[in-house]
Amino acid sequence: MLLTVDDAKRLDKEDSLYKFREEFYIKPNSIYMDGNSLGLLSKRAERTLLESLNDWKEHGIDGWTKGEQPWFYLSENLGRMMAPLVGAAADEVIVTGSTTVNLHQLVATFYKPEGKKSKILADELTFPSDIYAIQSQLSIHGFDPNTHLITVKSRDGRFLEEEDIIEAMTDEIALIILPTVLYRSGQILDMKRLTAEAIKRRILIGFDGCHSIGAIPHSFSEWGVDFAYWCNYKHLNGGPGSVGGLYVNKKHFGTVPGLAGWFGSKKEKQFDMEHTLTPSESAGAYQIGTPHVLSLAPLLGSLEIFAEAGIENIREKSLKINGFLIELLKQELADMGYKIGNPLDDNRRGGHTSLEHKEAARICKALKENGVIPDFRAPNIIRLAPVALYTSYLEVWETVQILKKIMIEKQYENYKNEREVVA
Repeated sequence: MLLTVDDAKRLDKEDSLYKFREEFYIKPNSIYMDGNSLGLLSKRAERTLLESLNDWKEHGIDGWTKGEQPWFYLSENLGRMMAPLVGAAADEVIVTGSTTVNLHQLVATFYKPEGKKSKILADELTFPSDIYAIQSQLSIHGFDPNTHLITVKSRDGRFLEEEDIIEAMTDEIALIILPTVLYRSGQILDMKRLTAEAIKRRILIGFDGCHSIGAIPHSFSEWGVDFAYWCNYKHLNGGPGSVGGLYVNKKHFGTVPGLAGWFGSKKEKQFDMEHTLTPSESAGAYQIGTPHVLSLAPLLGSLEIFAEAGIENIREKSLKINGFLIELLKQELADMGYKIGNPLDDNRRGGHTSLEHKEAARICKALKENGVIPDFRAPNIIRLAPVALYTSYLEVWETVQILKKIMIEKQYENYKNEREVVA
C-alpha cells in the first residue's frame, strides 16, 4: 500500500507530541533534519538563559547563591533533572565539561593498567575524538597506542556485532569505551549485554552517549554500567557548545578523580581553600573547573520539556517517524542509487536515518538550496534526523519529495562532491 501526503497529515493529527512543535523556533519555509548534530532552540531554553543573564545583571557575584537558579548548585541540579534520561540515581549524574574533556577525566580515573591487563578496547567506527582522547591517555601512561588500543573491526563498514566485541574482551583488556549509538549508521549497541559480559571478565566499561541521550531510554544503573559521558546539544537541544554530562555508577563513589579540580570538591569544603582536595561523595567529584553558567542555563528549559514529554513517548514517536521516513525513501527513491545505511530493526536503530549515495555531498548541498537542512558524513552518508519533539510527518513527506525532485532534475550536478568545512 503506497504512502501518501494524506497519511502524513493523518499521522500529525494523531501525534500526541505534536503540540511541542510550538515550543521551538522553527524557521519558516525550512525543514530542519539535523537535530542529531545540533538541536533547535526552544522558547523555554531561551527563557532560562535570559533568567541567568538577569541573575548576573541583578546580583553580580551573589548570583552564585541567589536568583532563579543559583549557579553554585546548577550542575548538580541539572544532573538530577537529567538522571531519568539515562536511568540513573540523581547523584550519579553531573552536567559538566564537554564530551572529550569528560572522557579524559573518566579514563584518567578508571584506567588502572596492571601487568598484562593494560589495554583499552574501542571500535573502529567510533567518533574520532574518542580515539584521540584514548590514544592520548595511553601515551600519558607510557603505552604505545598502536599496541595498547584494540579496535573491534566492523564486518561491513556500517555496523558492529556484539559477538565480535565480546570476543575482543580478553584478559589483556583493562577498560572498554564504546558508543551507545554509532554516529554514522545509527546502530544501537546492546549495552545491557555488553556490560554483563564485561562484568563477568572484571573489565570496567563506559559508553559515549552523544547520539542516544534524549533520543532513547537508558538503564545505566540497572545494567551496572561503570560510567558514561555525552554532549547535550544534539537531541537535548542545549545549544551550540552546551556543557556536557557524565554518569558514574555509585559503586565507584570515593574513587579519587584522575583529573582533580576545585569544582570536584565537597560543596561545603570548596571555599576552605585547603591544598588537600576533599572530593564530593557523588558524580560531582569528577567536575574540574568552574561551570560555564551561560552554556548550562538553556538546559534548564530544555529538560523541562523532556520531563513533560517523557523519554518513552519520545522514543515511540522517533521510531514511528523514522520508520515512516524509511518506507517513503524506499517507495519514492527506488532505482536512484540510494541505500538505507542504518538498521531496519527498531531495537537496533537510534534517532536518525542514514541514507547512502555516491553523490551524498552534492545532494546535501542541493537539499539546503531547497530549504532542507541535512547532515553529511564522509564518505557517502546523508543523515536525516526527524526529531520527535519538533519534526512533523508532513515535513518528512516533503523532504522525500524534494530529494526525489533533486534526483530527477539532477540538481546535485550543480555542486562539487566535497564536504563543507563543517559537515
